[in-house]
Amino acid sequence: MGTTKISGAEAVIKCLLEEGVDLVYGYPGGAIMPVYDELYKFKDQLHHVLVRHEQGATHAAQGYARATGKVGVAIATSGPGATNLVTGIADAQIDSTPMICITGQVGKHLLGSDAFQETDIIGISTPVTKWNYQITEASEIPDIIAKAFYIARSGRPGPVLIDITKNAQFDEIEFSYKKCTSIRSYNPKPILNLEKVAAAAELINKAKKPFILFGQGVILSEAEAELKALVEKSGIPAAWTILGLSALPTDHPLNVGMLGMHGNYGPNVLTNECDVLIALGMRFDDRVTGNLATYAKQAKVIHFEIDPAEVDKNVKTTVAVLADLKESLTALLPLIDNNTHESWHNEFKEKYEIELEAVINDELQPKKEGISMGETIEMINKHSKGDAIMVSDVGQHQMFACRYAKFNSTKSNVTSGGLGTMGFALPAAIGAKMGMPDREVVAIIGDGGFQMTIQELGTIFQTKVPVKIVVLNNEFLGMVRQWQQLFFDKRYASTEMINPNFIAIAEGYYIKAKKVTKREDLDAAVAEMMASKESYFLEVMVEKENNVFPMIPTGASVSDIRLS
Repeated sequence: MGTTKISGAEAVIKCLLEEGVDLVYGYPGGAIMPVYDELYKFKDQLHHVLVRHEQGATHAAQGYARATGKVGVAIATSGPGATNLVTGIADAQIDSTPMICITGQVGKHLLGSDAFQETDIIGISTPVTKWNYQITEASEIPDIIAKAFYIARSGRPGPVLIDITKNAQFDEIEFSYKKCTSIRSYNPKPILNLEKVAAAAELINKAKKPFILFGQGVILSEAEAELKALVEKSGIPAAWTILGLSALPTDHPLNVGMLGMHGNYGPNVLTNECDVLIALGMRFDDRVTGNLATYAKQAKVIHFEIDPAEVDKNVKTTVAVLADLKESLTALLPLIDNNTHESWHNEFKEKYEIELEAVINDELQPKKEGISMGETIEMINKHSKGDAIMVSDVGQHQMFACRYAKFNSTKSNVTSGGLGTMGFALPAAIGAKMGMPDREVVAIIGDGGFQMTIQELGTIFQTKVPVKIVVLNNEFLGMVRQWQQLFFDKRYASTEMINPNFIAIAEGYYIKAKKVTKREDLDAAVAEMMASKESYFLEVMVEKENNVFPMIPTGASVSDIRLS
């Protein structure tokens, strides 16, 4: 394309448009004001959502990215504006979420002088970004932004931060834009080794008790169809990490449930009884493995992974297949024998019956007077029919949501996994709904996490985005309280919450709100919420001391999972 002389600030907007961006989240301030001035001029092409706190911008961008598979974009000013992005950036880094953060910075001549609202955001964000860069000259803007988008979305995705000094926003350049397709020394997709695929297939075909563990890599590589084909052809039971949830429909007969600390009984116990463990796009997080010294020592381990840093990091592999997962599973499928593994499946069914009797029936059909979190999730399932995007915060309600939510399609479970960020859900639900306006989006939040980003109700009010918000209120920091009950002799140190009137607050933002305290009112309230064409706030008063089980205590083996 031809060149035109424009300001650096206008170049930023044009770069975003060239990358197909039509929605950004942010909060203006002095050092980023030139970019906001251009946003105003381009508002018909690039929609800006004014959040109420910069952390909300990152979580909204994350929710948008996770629900759509596109790159989310957040914008903030220098100093506190930039530092307020850091939690969301760290969350995106550990959960492999593609995101671009653009921050303003003081003028080049003021760098290092402790000028007003100057902060070394490059130094601060280096450990929690996939890449970052400070632009000090307007001429750098097109190439750096092109590079940023390529890095954020390629290979194992992640967040990129671009810091732009104020002089670079004002100065003029001859603008032209070329998308980045490669960077020297950066190899985001390892070249598939077909010999490794063949070795993996041989182990799988010989296995008597093979077990698939799948993570978010399936979703990021868009390998859902290949995963489904693999489990159906091989007959291998498959369990998921919480970020892998929804890659395979929850009611699929070969989907045996959730791994990890609060996962299902069978998948955890039988991890230590399988003979071949097949890990697909997951990183053997400590919440999945428990004590590594006793984790799957009897099994040959096959690890399909795109990031070489994750292979042999926690669990020693027998065969490692380094490649994009969609590509590697496509190569694997023709080599896999048809099988059913019926007797092996029966072991999972037996373990499920134990869990059903000991945990699930009491949670979904409680005999106590108080409402349980699990039955609330089940009621949402009844009215969503498994078609909603569920955005959960962090805590007990998150584990209940992941354990009991039903999903028919991929990219339906949006939650903070590796970082465990309270306050994630409300802004992330805004981003998910804006990214997928035709899908119902339900935020499941605890009374603690809700108050960390409660101000984003203002964003919902101003934008009229029709998200559904469910606060499961037990008047405790529930997960911490559970640990205090089980491991600290019920010393509930600083975990009881004295909460405000959430209904009045929601109504103060002109959001329709309802509070449920009795079981007989729950069905009608959820039905009304799901039928609403506008945003809706539902507070459900749940049992104060309801615990999430099963549970693997910290440092214990997956075989030592507790049912009570």
